Amino acid sequence: MKIFCALLSLVVVFHSSKCAKILGVFPLTARSHYILGSSLMKGLAEHGHDVTIITPFIEKNLPKKGTYKQIELTGFREEHEKRGKEMNMFEMGNTNVFLMVPFILNMITEMTEMTLNHTNVQNLLKSDEKFDVVIVEQFMNDAHKGFAPHFNAPLILLSTIGANTWVNMLVANPSPTSYIPDVFLSYSSQMTFCERLTNTAFNIFSTLVYHLGSFPIQAKFYNKYFPKSPPFYDTLYNASIVLLNSHSSINQPVPYVPNMIDIGGFHVQPTKKLPDDLQKFLDDSKEGVVYFSMGSNLQSSQLPQEKRDAFLSTFAKMKMKILWKWEEDVLPGQPKNVKLGKWLPQQEILAHPNVKLFITHGGLLSTTETIYHGVPVLAIPIAADQKLNAQRIVNEDELLNNPKYTQNAKKRSELFHDRLVGPMETAVYWVEYVIRHGGAPHLKVAGVDLPWYKYFLLDVGVFILIVLVFSSYVFCKITKKIFSLCTKSKKKVKRS
Repeated sequence: MKIFCALLSLVVVFHSSKCAKILGVFPLTARSHYILGSSLMKGLAEHGHDVTIITPFIEKNLPKKGTYKQIELTGFREEHEKRGKEMNMFEMGNTNVFLMVPFILNMITEMTEMTLNHTNVQNLLKSDEKFDVVIVEQFMNDAHKGFAPHFNAPLILLSTIGANTWVNMLVANPSPTSYIPDVFLSYSSQMTFCERLTNTAFNIFSTLVYHLGSFPIQAKFYNKYFPKSPPFYDTLYNASIVLLNSHSSINQPVPYVPNMIDIGGFHVQPTKKLPDDLQKFLDDSKEGVVYFSMGSNLQSSQLPQEKRDAFLSTFAKMKMKILWKWEEDVLPGQPKNVKLGKWLPQQEILAHPNVKLFITHGGLLSTTETIYHGVPVLAIPIAADQKLNAQRIVNEDELLNNPKYTQNAKKRSELFHDRLVGPMETAVYWVEYVIRHGGAPHLKVAGVDLPWYKYFLLDVGVFILIVLVFSSYVFCKITKKIFSLCTKSKKKVKRS
């Protein structure tokens, strides 16, 4: 069986028609999103393709194979860092979820036009470049789908947080609110009545925000920067496939239409050598190490004072050593067993056998890497999908209460690795599949072409309602008529 799987993997890897020209559009300034986009594009380059990526970041470790051209969105990172200093993400974590969607949409809307209007992007649009396929990160930036028709290429979407409301509606994927919680909510699949009510209300609210608020604005950008392309809504629902950063070992099993492909874990790379100081610190920590990181967007240094003091007090009493991603030069009250680092190679750290626990914000990349390496997690969710990921961890592995959580983490890691083909090979195969089959229209379900009132059978429902009302009216009229005749008959009998 192992030999068969190895041969199948080789077939998938080398089953490529020719060197293709691929454009990737990944403009978000969140480093976690960039890691996923660049990992996919580098993987395609490593398989011999000619890759161009639009990004705010510049990759220094270029692929050894293929070509990897970078179109930098200069100024984006500086603006992001400026806003990061003005906003405290820990305080934003308490924002009402119904206010969070409009807030994020406002930021993404601004970023969408900044990308299209950027000088480097305009130079690309005005060039004679040709592409065989365009890959766009799906994150409410729907005008960017216009790159595909502009270059007369099939469109592929990459969802960095798996299936969600703004992905499902684009490919007509069913998503019952009875057991599938929205990505912004911290619910499990076993929701109470109140949770199902909130989930349904939030789903309707989000859908209305997208259709009435986001899509019209995105359509204006699309028409402005891609004036010769097909109508906006034709392109909006024209994705060949959607690559999902998800997997059944990480995410709740949910329905997928045929053109939705799981590739969760595709960004995880073989571990490299640790820096000497970290290697020694981890090797010498015989009692074990607790690794503490709040990800690439959150700043641990912005933790509220009372929470920071609580961590410091707890860490000082522990025999274990603590490795803490801390963005400042100094940590006031730093215990002797705590080592700081402004940047830490997370995958290499999690792979070390002395790491016994990972304290994290619960971001999907961190969750994926933790499951990959089989390390137990203590999640401190703040915002976005983090609360949902944390709830899944608690529900699936009972990490905070079950004494066997280490075995559970190892079992989850086993499920993650038990695949016929690796996630990167899966991603490459399907990108090449779309190229080979001219956009693979046969994978799209018919529901994507239906107007919303037909998809939800509202016209059928209205017809049935009219029939019921009319039938009730006729029935009442007939009943009344019969009753009237019977009454008249009785009166005649009495008179006689």
